[in-house]
Amino acid sequence: MASKQAQNPQGFDKPFGSVGIWLTLLLSAWLLTGCQRAPEMMATASPEGKAEPFVTATRSNSRGEAPTPLAEITLPTEQPQNEQVPPTAAPDPLTFVFPEAAPPAVSAWRPPLYPVPWAPTPHDHFYFSRPIAADEINWPDPNYRYGGVFFEDVVHTGIDIPAELGTPVLAVADGKVEWAGYGLYRGIQGDTSDPYGLAVLIRHNFSFQGQQLYTVYGHLQQVDVRHGEQVTLGQQVGQVGQTGKVTGPHLHFEVRVGNGDYFSTLNPELWLVPPTGWGVAAARIMDTPGALYADERVRFISMETGQVWLVQPYSGAEAHSDPYYHENMVISDLPAGMYEVRMEYGTEIFNHFIQIYPGRVTYFTFQGRHGFKDDLPPNPAADFSPPPAPHP
Repeated sequence: MASKQAQNPQGFDKPFGSVGIWLTLLLSAWLLTGCQRAPEMMATASPEGKAEPFVTATRSNSRGEAPTPLAEITLPTEQPQNEQVPPTAAPDPLTFVFPEAAPPAVSAWRPPLYPVPWAPTPHDHFYFSRPIAADEINWPDPNYRYGGVFFEDVVHTGIDIPAELGTPVLAVADGKVEWAGYGLYRGIQGDTSDPYGLAVLIRHNFSFQGQQLYTVYGHLQQVDVRHGEQVTLGQQVGQVGQTGKVTGPHLHFEVRVGNGDYFSTLNPELWLVPPTGWGVAAARIMDTPGALYADERVRFISMETGQVWLVQPYSGAEAHSDPYYHENMVISDLPAGMYEVRMEYGTEIFNHFIQIYPGRVTYFTFQGRHGFKDDLPPNPAADFSPPPAPHP
């Protein structure tokens, strides 16, 4: 017995005693901790639909219970460990980031106008600004030019400028209001059946070759001036509408010389100042014997861009020619440059090349099988005046 107690003085039957038991427990706990699973990687969808990874750390237990979440940490998207991420270049201090361009204003589609009055030669008379401002479309509708025939063989004695309802209509020069309201065509104030609808007539403060000048603004939605009122260049006289005999909203604009009535008009495209760097073409289109010819349209083709314009010669007796050019066809707002002019006559096609000059009128003639010529017309008679108005 004595030797047995000496070998085990504490009285334990196990070889390690209490110290061995505690060492065994500590070793087991350390092994269990090292065998835990790595944190789980999960993903959720962000509001934008992109996967955003996050980490959920869990504590294992031996009771089979659900793990208890410890923390939720949002992490940026990671690259695979075996893929090298290239370095990010430093921002270039000379690189500028511009906002997305907005749709260009209409005024960006054409240059600003020449100053008025603009008369580069003794025969030109670009005396008037545009009745629609530069930030709106203000060039003539190609299908409703001066001298066309519409509405039961009625000759178009002005130009039509398409615009939205309510677009401001501006006086093209200083003058005095001679008419404001319905009834301009027949001269009956308040006649709502009048084809001009609501209209304004302005008598201007200057003349041409001794003849008084007038301008007309028709089919208005609203009139903003009174009879007898003095107006200035650029003053609003009304708003674009669709009163009278129309197919849609637009401004009907006329230039009248002399008497100021329906029978005293000239082509406004020879009177409205062109955009800077753009010009005008005027022509006298005739058949082979020399009579005015309007059976075919004239085609203009830009040699630079390939754009095509079609122009109908004057078709009615109420359309009058300029006293110098004696034209029966005009097209304005042509960018300066070289153009091919093409004309069908009978079974033949004739072509010609012209140069459009900035702020100038380019003139030519066509005479049937004789083709094209660039000769300028002779000087006009000094006593020119429009035909007198017929008396009722």
